[in-house]
Amino acid sequence: MSGWIDEHHRGVRYGLIGEVLVEETSPFQRITVIRSERYGRGLLLDGCWMTAERQERHYHESLVHPALCGATSVARVLVIGGGDGGTARECLRHQGVEHLDLVEIDGRVVELSREYLPSIGGSAWTDPRLRLTVGDGIAWAAAAADNSYDVVLVDGSDPAGPAEGLFNRSFFEHCRRILRPGGIFATQSESPEAFQEVHLAMVKLLKDVFDHADPLYGWVPMYPSGWWSWTFAAMDQPRYRQPNTNRAAAIADGCHIWSPRWQRGAFEAIPAFIARELS
Repeated sequence: MSGWIDEHHRGVRYGLIGEVLVEETSPFQRITVIRSERYGRGLLLDGCWMTAERQERHYHESLVHPALCGATSVARVLVIGGGDGGTARECLRHQGVEHLDLVEIDGRVVELSREYLPSIGGSAWTDPRLRLTVGDGIAWAAAAADNSYDVVLVDGSDPAGPAEGLFNRSFFEHCRRILRPGGIFATQSESPEAFQEVHLAMVKLLKDVFDHADPLYGWVPMYPSGWWSWTFAAMDQPRYRQPNTNRAAAIADGCHIWSPRWQRGAFEAIPAFIARELS
């Protein structure tokens, strides 16, 4: 039976008309899979929208391609979170990726995504370059060897529950430590409108931990406010701003949102009130 399915955030509802297909509580969170006419099947965690079949490219392409088109090498990639498989799928479109570690704390998110949202992970789940670990990504980063990854991507939910530890100095410092020279770190960094305080705190902290860090602004219409951000960081130079021409050409035709032109505009689309806070 169809009805409104809403995320409630600070007195505002963000919803779709649809039906709940599955709802269960894992050891970590409440997981809901829905079906809607507008955006297809979708996923909520603890009542917050995570992804949907006809929304996911807005998010995954924005997180992945500035990093993988900018890093010196993309041979070894670490994705923390991302249990729906979309970030891994976009990474593995880059032929230079030789090994990708996907570390997701909640195995049920992976299982339900593979069953109900198979198009989001697509061929990533059977790609021999992917190694899935169901475990704590914070502990994984802390235990990883120095200079062990070319790209580190954090595809986590909002800073509460199992994702809370993905938003602090110790974790970001480990991510910096495990990056190889020429590497890039990237994370979703919330909405500059709906989560303004968290967004500013994350960007400021990343600017402190890394030599360079810059937010990129886009949109995920189903998320609170629809206005979203991803922040990229690197040592020595902001190499995430300059896409490798050959890598960009190899993946551009398969992208719905990302292109070098879109990326340039998205980095420059910083609103004045955020720029003042970061100056």
